[in-house]
Amino acid sequence: MRALKPFLAEIKSRGQLTIPKKIRDISNLEEGQVVSIIPVGESLLITPRRLVLDEARRQIGRILKESGLSLEDLLAGLKDERKTLFKERYGRKSR
Repeated sequence: MRALKPFLAEIKSRGQLTIPKKIRDISNLEEGQVVSIIPVGESLLITPRRLVLDEARRQIGRILKESGLSLEDLLAGLKDERKTLFKERYGRKSR
């Protein structure tokens, strides 16, 4: 079990709080991700809120960025892949 080390963060004038990079890395938090903030007595519990659709969207975006493909390239590839699978499955070209 890891030892708990406190991290300091400052609340800005608009109520924004920056979570230290080390904490974001340990918790796999990414820009734009939603978190839940739960009051517990005089403390706050901040926990990642993993929304399945948002998570999938982020992963697809990351894959596209890393591969250098555009969304149009991906969609064109899916169309070609569908045609190939249809032909393999049904022995003829799709409409």
